[in-house]
Amino acid sequence: MKQVVHIVDDDRSYRNATARLLTAYGLKVEAYESGDHFLTCLPSGEPGCVLLDLQMPGRSGLQVQRELRERAPLLPIVFLTGEGDIKASVEAMKAGAEDFLEKRSTAAVLVATIERALSLCERRRAEHERIQERRTLLASLSVREAEVLALVIRGKLNKQMAYALGISERTVKVHRHRVLEKLGVKSVAEVIAMAASAGPFERQVDRA
Repeated sequence: MKQVVHIVDDDRSYRNATARLLTAYGLKVEAYESGDHFLTCLPSGEPGCVLLDLQMPGRSGLQVQRELRERAPLLPIVFLTGEGDIKASVEAMKAGAEDFLEKRSTAAVLVATIERALSLCERRRAEHERIQERRTLLASLSVREAEVLALVIRGKLNKQMAYALGISERTVKVHRHRVLEKLGVKSVAEVIAMAASAGPFERQVDRA
């Protein structure tokens, strides 16, 4: 799937000129006259980035950014403005904007910034896919295996796990081996790293 540069700007002449420029560089472009228009047409899961005007009628660029954080967190945002101010710039960057450029920036600077944003999108998507794969593997564990894993993450010894779960140490070892096998790893350290990178491990054990 080819990445798309979404240009969101209420200035028609600037929007069209920028679209022609980026298209000439071989980039796929979609243009929108407002933040509301863009959010209405927001693609689902499509790779790319957003070239977003700061000041627009309706939703401002910062408001669109807040919406995108919820609906399309993998899309990097490059802010453009003809009235750049430090406060807005700082707020945008703190909220995760990839860059903040004035509209008078040169074509070379604009294209280089867009290319960085597109590369960032690819890295984000790849990491997102890895995390989803890990979560799928973790979800494949049986209830007992998940209980054992939760205790492994807490640093419990086999004897402690056996006592907490009311099973033998031998059975604990069997479950630990199955956890490693199902997750496709060879050590407890790898298991812990996988669980940590996949986010909070929800299937926890109340007894410990």
